Amino acid sequence: MSPSTPASLRYFIDRFHDDAQFSAIEKQLSNAEQLGTVYRQAIPVIEKHLWEHTPDDEAIGFYQRTFQEYETLIANNPEDDRHKFAIVIPVADRPIHLQQCLASILRLCQLYQYGGKNGQYYKNIRVIIADDSKNKDSIVQHQEICTRFSGNGLDTEYFGINEQIDQIKKLGDAASDLQQILGRYAIEQDVDDFSHKGAAVTRNIAYLRLNEICQSSDEKIIFYFIDSDQEFKIKIATDDGQRDIYAINYFYHLNEIFSNSETKILTGKVVGDPPVSPAVMAGNFQNDVLDFLQQIAGNDAEASCEFHDDAQISDDAAYHDMADLFGFKKAAEPYQYSCTLKNEHNHLTCFNDFTNKLNHFFDGEHPTRVTYFDYSGPLSETIPARTIYTGNYAFKPESLKYFISFATLKLRMAGPALGRIIKAEIGDQFVSANLPMLHKRTTDETGESEFRPGVNRAQENIDLSDEFERQFFGDVMLFTIEQLSNNGYPEHDLDTNMIESTLSETEQSLHQKYENKHQQIMQRLELLKTIFNDERCWWNTHPETTQAKKNIQRFIENIEHNFGANSQGHALINSTTNQKKRRTEILQAIISYKSDRAIWEGILK
Repeated sequence: MSPSTPASLRYFIDRFHDDAQFSAIEKQLSNAEQLGTVYRQAIPVIEKHLWEHTPDDEAIGFYQRTFQEYETLIANNPEDDRHKFAIVIPVADRPIHLQQCLASILRLCQLYQYGGKNGQYYKNIRVIIADDSKNKDSIVQHQEICTRFSGNGLDTEYFGINEQIDQIKKLGDAASDLQQILGRYAIEQDVDDFSHKGAAVTRNIAYLRLNEICQSSDEKIIFYFIDSDQEFKIKIATDDGQRDIYAINYFYHLNEIFSNSETKILTGKVVGDPPVSPAVMAGNFQNDVLDFLQQIAGNDAEASCEFHDDAQISDDAAYHDMADLFGFKKAAEPYQYSCTLKNEHNHLTCFNDFTNKLNHFFDGEHPTRVTYFDYSGPLSETIPARTIYTGNYAFKPESLKYFISFATLKLRMAGPALGRIIKAEIGDQFVSANLPMLHKRTTDETGESEFRPGVNRAQENIDLSDEFERQFFGDVMLFTIEQLSNNGYPEHDLDTNMIESTLSETEQSLHQKYENKHQQIMQRLELLKTIFNDERCWWNTHPETTQAKKNIQRFIENIEHNFGANSQGHALINSTTNQKKRRTEILQAIISYKSDRAIWEGILK
């Protein structure tokens, strides 16, 4: 082979020399004119071998180098017409998360070099920060973060309150017709009362900015929405715990998908922390906590920790108490906790460490059902989708017409509801790809989330009642839309009585499921109290478990407050006044969606 053979391809050819595909790749390397094609053929073969076992740092390094060499090869190619990406990040009072998110984008650009640089900036990547913050300190920090990353080579635009108001004002009188999409903010642009509009409304305002970008440019562009508490990494399970690594070239694979298929909208997923509310995870987590306490109670506190079996790979929605609603099989057995401590330690240390994580659950972590990356085939392959994860979705400009539906209701499950509508309209042009992002609900500094709308935190307790209510009625909206879309909605006008009866039946069915889960949680809560207070369990007599017992007691109190007999969340979904109010709002939103779309599409032209 010629001395000029690319180092990365040489590495993988030598490492996996028994694979006939690499032999074929090696034979093509002598044709310099076809080298770009060789790289594109080699990448999925490399990925297949990379993920046959947990990849080591050396292999990941050469994988990244493969893309660097490919980018160098095509840097001066005038026919390089790959997509540019505009990454939009809605954020509200999360400077720590925003800093980490942008740092991951910059690092991804440095490691994979998609599109290369044009002067100071990575030329194919731009970032738009759609700020919905209320805290003035957060706003200042977000602006400073944007300025800093722009100086470091990441073209970053701050799209704050003033910029959002200006965007709406450009619509003139037409803005008043968008109240179902932008809420009262369509007509009330008060700079002192324009924050915490909600992620859905903020995304819709950002769509207006993206449409403006389309009108002023003829570049091939993909709009890519992510959440501020995510990073362009994946979490993998290893022999000694878990790692977060830069092992996916998201931009390359998205460009491949959008360039070589009829895809209009693509959704990814997340690894790490679940994307759902603790409101629908408490039952499963209680099972896992009970299992852990029962197991560790039978072990000697001073004996070496035995909770280091291979981390259990979670199935999709394994963290969800009602996974069957989404077509997934419910986990029959508890998930055993996989201890994350690396040095030699005993059960006492494991016990104390686990209890330190317990109350992170109420901030959205799930210590026992962490989701890891699971390679399932070429990363540029897709499957038909039916739900949008609003923290990781990409689309062509023509799909700006699909604003975040029912945004003004501020319900959870807005993405899945929109996904059902999109699937009904464009079918297989709406796809999912195995391009997950790392989701981190809490910060390392505090162990708590920076900001979550509708979650109230006292010194020791956290109240999820507002989030719980928005989750329940978000589920009602989602599964009502699913039923209606099976009958031709939104393309076909459906009888109002039929919509109303579908909504009512869906609410009743879900209410029963929530009530059944409520009863199960209360029963398990009594079991949890019993084993925790059992004087025969060693933690009740050991001198070094004082803080651990406080952590467990706080966890029990938080479960009781949010999911017990007197929980405010259950009171809200049982309130006939609130039920009537929500049904009326949802019914009106469903009925008006088609006309709202027509108004929206007229504005985009």
